[in-house]
Amino acid sequence: MTADPHSAAQKIASESGLISEKFDTDPFPIISWHRITPPVNSLRVYIEGDGFAWKSRTIPSDNPTPRNPTGLKLAAADKQANVVYLARPCQFIGPPLPASCQVNIWTQDRFSPAVIEAMNEALSQMVARYPGVKLDLVGYSGGGNIAALLAERRNDVRSLRTVAGNLDVAYVNALHHVTPMPAAENAIDRAPALRALPQIHYSGEADTTVPPAVARRFQQAVGESCVRTEVVSAMEHGSDWAAVWPRLLAQGLPAC
Repeated sequence: MTADPHSAAQKIASESGLISEKFDTDPFPIISWHRITPPVNSLRVYIEGDGFAWKSRTIPSDNPTPRNPTGLKLAAADKQANVVYLARPCQFIGPPLPASCQVNIWTQDRFSPAVIEAMNEALSQMVARYPGVKLDLVGYSGGGNIAALLAERRNDVRSLRTVAGNLDVAYVNALHHVTPMPAAENAIDRAPALRALPQIHYSGEADTTVPPAVARRFQQAVGESCVRTEVVSAMEHGSDWAAVWPRLLAQGLPAC
């Protein structure tokens, strides 16, 4: 753990040629890092996990900036020419945080319609620079839920990958005996709309936070042959996924 997660993230990004940018959406600021090399026909887009949402089981944090930005590390490990990373609302912002960044945004409302729309708006601002570009979405942990929800609502997404993805929010909350999130949009509820999208969902064999059963449930809900799940041996939720990511990326996607 580092005393300054902002500086640590900037170091990870700069060492892999990722440049910082802030997207002002309504109403949340979204931090991005990206590496673009024209021509831009496709973008691999990484979406961060829930970050430092809670200090303890019952005490929320006052800033959701991740201590271990796995989504950013995955983006940094990707050698593709055109890579975009999107933090979640209010991560890597401040202090002080803007007034729109209230604690509920990274706790019970982290998958609310307003949050999903802000992520979609930030992505659209990026995509607008490259007409006709196709998107390959990658989501880590709670970012997997958001990636799947964005894939369902957009028409420029050509593939979906998740890493330890929380693709069934209600199931995971029940598993951990935490308060339900009535406002949450849940990827598994939209799964049938993704049946024609090539996708693969990676789970850690030793992940007790989002166990492999979550990806299997999502796969069953999607149906058809375009979706694959893989359990990666010895990996926990917060393990060094970036170390194995180049190998997992090289596997490719299911053929539809």
